[in-house]
Amino acid sequence: MLTGFKYIYLITFFALLAGLFHPLITNSSFDGVISGVLILFVGLAGGILLYRAATSESKRIIFLGGGFVLMAISLFYIFQLTGRA
Repeated sequence: MLTGFKYIYLITFFALLAGLFHPLITNSSFDGVISGVLILFVGLAGGILLYRAATSESKRIIFLGGGFVLMAISLFYIFQLTGRA
């Protein structure tokens, strides 16, 4: 039960961070919130891979490469979502 709680906490935190209340106040769609949450999860996966690179001895290069690629993808999506790319 504790494992499920941490995922619910992460989803709730990312939804609030992505601006959950804006569509509720303005009566607009939740598309931006959903894409924002997915972008944050891609960045989280990159951060987890970078952490695994610091703690792993055998697959350090693979975790480093994958982590930085996921972080770059997340950053690109953030720039694309805000209209700066």
